[in-house]
Amino acid sequence: MEKVRAKKRLGQHFLNDENIAKKIVSSLAENNSCKNVLEIGPGMGVLTKYLIQEKSFETSVVEVDRESVAYLKKNFDSLKIIHEDFLELNLSSIFTGPFSIIGNFPYNISSQILFKILDFKDQIPAVVGMFQKEVAERIAAKPGTKAYGIISVFIQAYYNIETLFTVNETVFSPPPKVKSTVIRLMRNNVESLDCDEELFQKVVKTGFNQRRKMLRNSVRSLLIEGYDVSDFKFAAQRPEELTVNEFIELTNFIASPKNL
Repeated sequence: MEKVRAKKRLGQHFLNDENIAKKIVSSLAENNSCKNVLEIGPGMGVLTKYLIQEKSFETSVVEVDRESVAYLKKNFDSLKIIHEDFLELNLSSIFTGPFSIIGNFPYNISSQILFKILDFKDQIPAVVGMFQKEVAERIAAKPGTKAYGIISVFIQAYYNIETLFTVNETVFSPPPKVKSTVIRLMRNNVESLDCDEELFQKVVKTGFNQRRKMLRNSVRSLLIEGYDVSDFKFAAQRPEELTVNEFIELTNFIASPKNL
């Protein structure tokens, strides 16, 4: 069967370097006792073939592209293939217990993939993914840096992040216009945040949506009527200066300023 045509609308860039593929799979196998693995967007199976060689893994793949599904069915006899859009998938209906995620993620939906992972964070102990370098930098960014933002705070609240390695455009077909970076997320021991998590998300988004403003101005709309954030210790700071724990503290102040 001929190779699959990469489709721009699906953000497909097929990895064609076997050594990098092996390295990505090994990165998931290290320190990971989770048996079930879900690969997102396998394309022509460059990662898949090494995943199924890992005897400790039971690998499933989810692929939205009909042409890729036909290719995978022909080349991987016993592989469990889910012909669906990952973003629309009810993951709990596929896995009743924990499962890890791996993939050369389509760049046009990589952030959406991460937010979906957060929805199932209690089932997903490990993620190894290829991202556009700039997106990977935002995920791993530290407070006080320009790259630090909403996705940094949300992911770092529940996962420890490790930047593994960067790869050049030339190892893909077709080559993207940017470099790519592989990162590993490992679930931390935070079962739930010490605050109203829905309000926490709102506080973080509200702050970063006006990231050039001081927090006393950007989060004013979230305050209970009659209370002023001006005296709070983070009032004169901007959102990129706050750690995850400080955002939790700010959330609790907004929820119940009388108690703080």
